[in-house]
Amino acid sequence: MAAALTSVLPIKLLVVEDRISLLEVTVETLTAHGYEVIGIDSAEAMDELPAGYVADIAILDLNLPGEDGLSLAQRLRRIQPGIGIIMVTARHALEQKLAGYEHGADLYLTKPTAPEELCATVEALARRISSRATTEVPAFTLNTATGVLTTPQGDLALRASEAALLHAFALAPEHTLEFWKALEKLNKPIDGQGKAQLEVVVSRLRSKLVSHGASDTPIRALRGIGYRLSMSLQIR
Repeated sequence: MAAALTSVLPIKLLVVEDRISLLEVTVETLTAHGYEVIGIDSAEAMDELPAGYVADIAILDLNLPGEDGLSLAQRLRRIQPGIGIIMVTARHALEQKLAGYEHGADLYLTKPTAPEELCATVEALARRISSRATTEVPAFTLNTATGVLTTPQGDLALRASEAALLHAFALAPEHTLEFWKALEKLNKPIDGQGKAQLEVVVSRLRSKLVSHGASDTPIRALRGIGYRLSMSLQIR
């Protein structure tokens, strides 16, 4: 769930735009209006975000290289249902707008977008998501700031390595991490020794998840590839 939005804490914005010049201008404009902004040029660059970072609103270009804006919007909505998503694109066709909404976008803006319109849209969406009433509590929710996992059996304080791994799973496409990516997230050497250390972390985390209400195989080993999280997980 997105963090609560108040006048005390700045709204956290994530801007994803592959045109560097436009990305820089957008970040500068939004920062000047008092928002806390991080800008990246691709969906893959989400891996480089600060550990535990959770945005209140994401502003996504539809036509991104690699994983496009539609796929990224869907992924963000799955792992963080309360996030606000603004899709920005030069495509004007109705079917493109409908596709954006179907993949989780809250609002849709077409380029070129005036700075005043973008800021007004962010403010309107911030008010909307701050007043969303959540009646359904997810079975497993990771608090990235504290490393505490809310489970059907109560809160579970995870080790830093376990919380980092779960967070990486949540952000990864199809909840799948290749060995090298998991090792990178844990700051382990990408070699046999690092892989053995990763197996220990995975085994320990898997046992904790099962003992707190997850299925028998919440983390599946993919031979020759890595691991996949096979349970539902949300982050906040």
